[in-house]
Amino acid sequence: MAAGSGRVMQKTRDVRNLIAVLLAGTLTASCASVIHNEPVNAPISGPISSAIPVGEEIPTTPDGVMVGLAFSGGGTRAAAFSFGVLKEMQQIPLRSGSASLLNRVDFVSGVSGGSVTAAYYGLHREAALDNFREKFLLRNAEEGLETSLTLATLSRAVAGGVNDSRGLPRWLDANLFHGATFGSLRVNRRPRIWINASDIYNRTPFVFGATSFTALCSNLADYPIADAVAASAAIPVAFAPVVIKAYPDNCTQPLPKWIVKARDNPNAPPMLSAFAKATSRYRDGKVPFVKLLDGGLVDNYGLAGFTIARQSAEHPYEPMTPRQAVALRRSLFLVVDAKKGVAGDWVRTLEGPTGTDLVQAVADTAIDAGVGASYTAFESTMQDWQNALVRWRCGLSAAERSRLGAGPNWNCRDVKLMIGRISFDQFDHARRARLDAVPTRFHLPQQQVDEVIAAGRDALRTNPTLQAFLKTM
Repeated sequence: MAAGSGRVMQKTRDVRNLIAVLLAGTLTASCASVIHNEPVNAPISGPISSAIPVGEEIPTTPDGVMVGLAFSGGGTRAAAFSFGVLKEMQQIPLRSGSASLLNRVDFVSGVSGGSVTAAYYGLHREAALDNFREKFLLRNAEEGLETSLTLATLSRAVAGGVNDSRGLPRWLDANLFHGATFGSLRVNRRPRIWINASDIYNRTPFVFGATSFTALCSNLADYPIADAVAASAAIPVAFAPVVIKAYPDNCTQPLPKWIVKARDNPNAPPMLSAFAKATSRYRDGKVPFVKLLDGGLVDNYGLAGFTIARQSAEHPYEPMTPRQAVALRRSLFLVVDAKKGVAGDWVRTLEGPTGTDLVQAVADTAIDAGVGASYTAFESTMQDWQNALVRWRCGLSAAERSRLGAGPNWNCRDVKLMIGRISFDQFDHARRARLDAVPTRFHLPQQQVDEVIAAGRDALRTNPTLQAFLKTM
C-alpha cells in the first residue's frame, strides 16, 4: 500500500513539474525574442524562363536506362542506410563487364537525413563514398545544438524553435559542403539532385529546384546547399523554420502555363492543385516569406516532386523529351526507406503519452500517414505514365520514329517502369528489431552506424525489384 502510494505521489510530482515547465515557458515566451532564420536567398537578376517544368529535363543515357533513387528521412540512420545502398550499387554491374549500377543513377531525391547523403553524393559522386562515413556518419552533427528540454530551451521552443541558423546549417557547411551552392550541383547534370522540405503555411512539399525559385523570383544557383539540407531536416520545435524570401517585384514574366492551369482547374489532382496554388502565392506576394520545416511532415519519401512532374505534364512523354521517351526501355526507381517502426512503453499503461513522447507520437503519426499516401500516389502515377508512353510510342508514324532515333528493331511496347522499396522490413525479426531501435537523431555510435550501413547493402542486394530489373537487362 505504501509503495503504491509512493508511485502515485511520484507521478503527481512529475505531472506538476511538467505543467510548471510548460506554464513558465508559455509565460516567458512573450518576453523572449522569436528565433528567426534570416533568409539567405537572393533576388534573381536578368530574365527568367516562364516554362520550366518541375522535373526539368531528366538526363538519361543512350541505351535507354533510367535509374532514380529516393532517400527517406530519419536522421543519421537514414543517411547511413542510403549510404549503404550507394556502396552496394557501386559493386553491381548493369551488364557483364559494364560500368556499375551506381554510374547509371540519373536523379536522387532526399528528405531530412536522406537529403544529407543525396546532396553530398550529388556534389562528389563516387568520390563521396570514400569519406562520407568519416566526415558525417561518425561525426556528431548535434554538437553546438540544444537537444534537451529545459526551462530555458522550452521558452525558445514556444517562441519559435530551440535552434536556429547558427546551428545545423553552419555545421553542415563547415564539415560537409564548404560553401557549395546549387550552382555547384548543376556543373554535372547527372545525377540530378532534389532536396525536399515542407512549406508549413501552404502545407505542401517545397522542392529546392528551378520551379519554386523561379516563382519566388530568386536565384537558386547561389543558394547554399547546407541551408537547403538543414531546412529538409528541421524538426518542428527543435528548430525554427528556415525562411525563404519571395521577390515578386523582381520579375515580370508570367508563371508557367501548367501552374496556372492546375491552379484554376477544380478537377486537378489534389497534390498538383495544392502545389500550384502555393507557387502562385509566392509570385503574387501573398506569401512574402516561405517558412520551411522537415520534409517528412508532408512527404517522407521525397516522391512528391516526381508525382507533380508527371501530373503537370501536357504530353505523354513529359517530363522527358520525345527523343528520350523513344530511347527509354527500362526504368528502375528505388525508395530507400529508413523510417522507424512503432515504439514506446506508454501503450502498456492507462496514462500517456505525455510530454516529448506525445510530441513524437503525433509527428510519427502524421509522417507515417503521409508516407503511405505519397507512395501509393507515386505508384499509380508511374503506372499511368508507362501506359501513356506505350500508347504514344505506338502511335508514332514511321517518319516520326526515324526522326526521334528509333532503330529498325525498335519495339514501341518494350518499355517498363519498375518501382521498389528497400527497407528494414526485408530482414528477419531479430535484425529488424535492432535496426528499428536505432534512434532517428544526428549522432549515433559507430557500431550502430556500421550496422545500418551493412543493412543498406544487404537490403539492396536481396531486393526483389532490383533482381527483376537486372534480369530484364
